[in-house]
Amino acid sequence: MKIAFVGKGGSGKTTLSSLFIRSLAATGAPVLAFDADINQHLGTALGLDDAEAAALPAMGDRLPLIKDHLRGSNPRIASAETMIKTTPPGEGSRLLRVRESNPVYDACAKTVELDGGAVRLMVTGRFSDADLGVACYHSKTGAVELCLNHLVDGPDEYVVVDMTAGSDSFASGLFTRFDITFLVAEPTRRGVSVYRQYKDYARDFGVELRVVGNKVQGHDDLDFLRAEVGDDLLVTVGHSDWVRAMEKGRPPRFDLLEDANRHALDLMRTVVDSAYEQRDMERYMRQMVHFHVKNAESWGNERTGVDLAAQVDPGFVLGESVTAPA
Repeated sequence: MKIAFVGKGGSGKTTLSSLFIRSLAATGAPVLAFDADINQHLGTALGLDDAEAAALPAMGDRLPLIKDHLRGSNPRIASAETMIKTTPPGEGSRLLRVRESNPVYDACAKTVELDGGAVRLMVTGRFSDADLGVACYHSKTGAVELCLNHLVDGPDEYVVVDMTAGSDSFASGLFTRFDITFLVAEPTRRGVSVYRQYKDYARDFGVELRVVGNKVQGHDDLDFLRAEVGDDLLVTVGHSDWVRAMEKGRPPRFDLLEDANRHALDLMRTVVDSAYEQRDMERYMRQMVHFHVKNAESWGNERTGVDLAAQVDPGFVLGESVTAPA
């Protein structure tokens, strides 16, 4: 199951995504986590100290390795250099699976030990001083999109992505790569404005969007969110002494998380698991191809010097039954 956490900056989406990851790991579920935010905080939210988080290998710096591995023996892709962030898999492509070992994980993933389990964490990489004024951050998140395009996951496996803030994710097709998207919203006008924008942009793409209200302090906050987002409001989260301790770098055992917040995480998992029954991999591939062709025509063909639409394998559908070359 592929899950995205989105919301405006400061809404608490990284905190909520880290809590959800911890709740999954505590049950022994296999989890692959991506930090695709321009502000890289998921590592520290999962308990890494500042030095460990800063030392995480950046996917953006290892994009040639990622492309070379995923290309495999796909005859439609002339070289790894002609792959772009939207390149879809086809016959001969190497696919990624949540529980396996592979060169991409070896180069880019760090195992983070949590209460009762461990997760693989991958990060896009920070926006450095060298990037200022000359680079687009989506060149870094493109590594995440390419991996998700080639990732096969099952109903008992979880891929959690902490997305960049606001509506920036709509600069690519990344927003369609998920079985469910949790939008973290504060009970404020600015908080729900991001929800409205996200819902409007995603309307034509079948995005399963549920709102998690954060920093909810009473009935007035709850009534405000219910009035503004309606049935999309799944659950709310309030003050947490556990989270406050975690933000100070001293998290208690996860089983000490407040009952109300644990219930919220359990409900989110129930919704995630039920979304698997609605998974439509043919639509998933159609959307992947749609954005690939759109990017090819917009800039990709000119940049690579080839017709990138020829990379599309019309008979290929990504799914659990697909086999990939070693």
